[in-house]
Amino acid sequence: MNDLALRALDTARTLGATYADVRIVHRTTQFIRTRNGAPEAIEADESEGFGVRVVVDGAWGFASSHRLTPEEVDEVVGLAVRIAKASALVHKRPVRLGPPVTSRGTYQTPVERDPFTVPLEEKVALLLQADEEMRRVKGITIATANMVCIREHKVFANSEGALTEQTIYEVGGGIEATAIAEGEVQRRSYPNAFARHQVTGGYEHVLAWDLPGHAAAIAEEAVELLSAPVCPTGTFDVIIGPTQLALQVHESCGHPIELDRVFGTEAAYAGTSFLTPDKLYTFRYGSEAVNIVADATVPLGLGTFGWDDEGVPAQRVDIVKEGLFVGYLTSRETAQQLHELNPQAPPTSNGTMRADGWNRIPLIRMTNINLLPGEWDFEDLLADTENGLYLEMNRSWSIDDKRLNFQFGVEVCREIKGGKLGQLYKNANYTGITPQFWNSCDAVCNERYWNVWGTPNCGKGQPSQLAHVGHGAAPARFRKVQVFGTPAGR
Repeated sequence: MNDLALRALDTARTLGATYADVRIVHRTTQFIRTRNGAPEAIEADESEGFGVRVVVDGAWGFASSHRLTPEEVDEVVGLAVRIAKASALVHKRPVRLGPPVTSRGTYQTPVERDPFTVPLEEKVALLLQADEEMRRVKGITIATANMVCIREHKVFANSEGALTEQTIYEVGGGIEATAIAEGEVQRRSYPNAFARHQVTGGYEHVLAWDLPGHAAAIAEEAVELLSAPVCPTGTFDVIIGPTQLALQVHESCGHPIELDRVFGTEAAYAGTSFLTPDKLYTFRYGSEAVNIVADATVPLGLGTFGWDDEGVPAQRVDIVKEGLFVGYLTSRETAQQLHELNPQAPPTSNGTMRADGWNRIPLIRMTNINLLPGEWDFEDLLADTENGLYLEMNRSWSIDDKRLNFQFGVEVCREIKGGKLGQLYKNANYTGITPQFWNSCDAVCNERYWNVWGTPNCGKGQPSQLAHVGHGAAPARFRKVQVFGTPAGR
């Protein structure tokens, strides 16, 4: 792999490239799903290839192939150079990458038990055991369980001297119980919404989630939701649980801080951003209780790695500090653009360029966008909330193309009365406007209740790319939030 990478760089220089990089990627994926007592899907996938980026005459070119031969490397590099020359005829701004990136080294996700050494039979048996426990509960119509294992080996090299090699492991798993009666559907998920939680790590984490041990409880709650009253409508103080808050961070903070959205090079897929450059260091994004970082170094996060796909080292950077907006997710190129607009902004990338495989160009993607823990114990936060609602586990979401106006539905809503959890409600939704919502946050629970939650289905780009990203969150309280219930059966 290293010889092919260096050949690609030498060929690019010979053909006139002022910059070139190459990624050689080998990805292996295993997916298992059971449904109502039987395996529904057992899939294995393997993909290998390389992608080359070049800068010629101040413009980008990219090409890729699945054939890892010296002859194919020469052909693909030549194609990338021809694309760059054609792009140079119409580009508006020459590519500026800033200081050279010369990273070298190796990185591997820490694992105690390699998920690919675990027998398939053991994995299927675990899922079927959880499936059986859910179906023991009277009223459950559909019980599903799933597991995913991923290993990605990647070599990166550039014409500035960088040469890195990393192996990233991911595991995910979860269960979902669905109850149906009289035209109404209610579901409960564990450990995360959409029936799966995912981390960078080994099979030991799947076992730690104890899917069979939580199966009966979520199934019972799914059935209970069928007869629960619809969530009341009004303005409430709400405590949002960690899995739901992770998605809130993803949609209303993670996407709008992607600098390519801000500059308009990403707009067609899920919109642009309200966080325009004039807001950097001046905009009150949230209350003083709100501290958000982008951290590609935190253990277990799906956005954790050694280097991004421009060879920039993983790092932790402030995004919102005591409520003030202080940072974007940047690439080498966009960091230069931002620095020209605002000299206070760093001229170097904070390491967020990632591609979904060897045949896609890197884009600015979230790493682990984490709401940092506060000082509250959950029990104390409940006791301090006289009347309100507890909302947890996403069921639906919607947000506008600038990431301002949003609406979320949740699987579970419980009344908070006299500082204690009470009545279960169904079909709860809440809505708000991003900066007003985050400014209403007055309390965040401490590190005892904080976890990094995985989002393996973040879409962006054309052609579409899926990124695996993480979000650290603990329960947090928001004052005077608009909440409404959806009528049963709708």
